[in-house]
Amino acid sequence: MKAHIASIAYHLPAAVLTNEDLASEFPEWSVEKISAKTGISRRHIAAADEFSSHLAIAAARLLFDREGIDPRSIDYLIVCTQSPDYYMPTTACLVQEGLGLRTDAGATDITLGCSGYIYGLGLAKGLIESGQASTVLLVTADTYSKFINPLDKSVRTIFGDGAAATLVRGVEGADALVGITYGTNGAGGKNLIVPNGGLRAGTDIAPKAAVDQRDLVATGHDLYMDGPEIFTFTLDVVPSTVDEVLRKAGLQKDDIDLYVFHQANAFMLEHLRKKLEVPAEKFFVSLAESGNTVSSTIPIALADAVEKGVLRPGMRVLLMGFGVGLSWGGLVATWG
Repeated sequence: MKAHIASIAYHLPAAVLTNEDLASEFPEWSVEKISAKTGISRRHIAAADEFSSHLAIAAARLLFDREGIDPRSIDYLIVCTQSPDYYMPTTACLVQEGLGLRTDAGATDITLGCSGYIYGLGLAKGLIESGQASTVLLVTADTYSKFINPLDKSVRTIFGDGAAATLVRGVEGADALVGITYGTNGAGGKNLIVPNGGLRAGTDIAPKAAVDQRDLVATGHDLYMDGPEIFTFTLDVVPSTVDEVLRKAGLQKDDIDLYVFHQANAFMLEHLRKKLEVPAEKFFVSLAESGNTVSSTIPIALADAVEKGVLRPGMRVLLMGFGVGLSWGGLVATWG
């Protein structure tokens, strides 16, 4: 049995934060400036009583209803989130109960952000191809808006909340997830961090994350991102990782029909596309209506590419995630 991506559905919260809303709060940033810098027009924001488990359950239910999937057919649930409802229990346990999955199904969280979808697919592949499961539900869900200081316009313009549910099934046939490559550099953890609200002060490893150094008043979590450092890291690791994915998969760049990367922001993605010399028609971007939803950007983009007819059965798509951790990963999936 080989692991294949069978289907994807996603859910975005009802509340929307537009560029017009942000420009009214920060008059020095025009609507045009925000759009040009980020490529984002709207971000969906979770309500005060809406958490990652709620988004995860909603996305999975959409998938089940659309595809006619019996929740009891799921052998294993993987929930990827960096904004869990609680320290304990795991969000996966809440989602298992909320979806009515079997009690003999496995359920676990993985705490990763922008690279999480790649890691989740790798784990699903391992579970299926080792015979531990035949059907894996991979759910990515994050509510980064709850971490963001409302006066920090640098991150408010970028991040949105959302969840995606991906069904990974074991089928007979050729390997459909190949060239899997991972990378980690914890020395860069200080560059994207939620410094407050945990058991340890974030300033222990990230002194620049202190709110008084950012002219902010602490609101509980106060997510900090060193944009230039993240940008430099991305331009450094992504091209070499693409090369390694292709090498492991035994493919050339021209063999790839579509490139779908973590949708960080349009400025960064365009730099990557040019550096990799990927034709624009092969490089899919889909973040204008949802923003950077962290672990869900890749599956949301895949679902949008399918809906628009850009991604079709039999196509090879190179997926690449990169960011908080610092962590990165990539693979090539044969679609359908």
